[in-house]
Amino acid sequence: MATSEAQIEHVRALIAGIPPGRVVTYGDLAAAAGLSTPRTVGWIMRTDSADLPWHRVVGAGGRLATGKPERQARLLAEEGVPVRDGRVDLAATRFPLS
Repeated sequence: MATSEAQIEHVRALIAGIPPGRVVTYGDLAAAAGLSTPRTVGWIMRTDSADLPWHRVVGAGGRLATGKPERQARLLAEEGVPVRDGRVDLAATRFPLS
């Protein structure tokens, strides 16, 4: 099923609303936007997130992005999010989307 423009904009708005020092997972975003899979969020972010705080979105279990982990870790650290062994502590930094 194709992703609608409304779904894309909803995901973008959710990402834009993540405050500094907090993170969400791809799965959190997918659930909040009513998408069937976190992979759709990844696709949206790959194609349309240059103007968003992309670094605040992490993988399941707090894993950093595979493509830019050093940059993501630096940006998160600048916001006070501790990164250890390529992960953030979701219990301490996860932002509730609902």
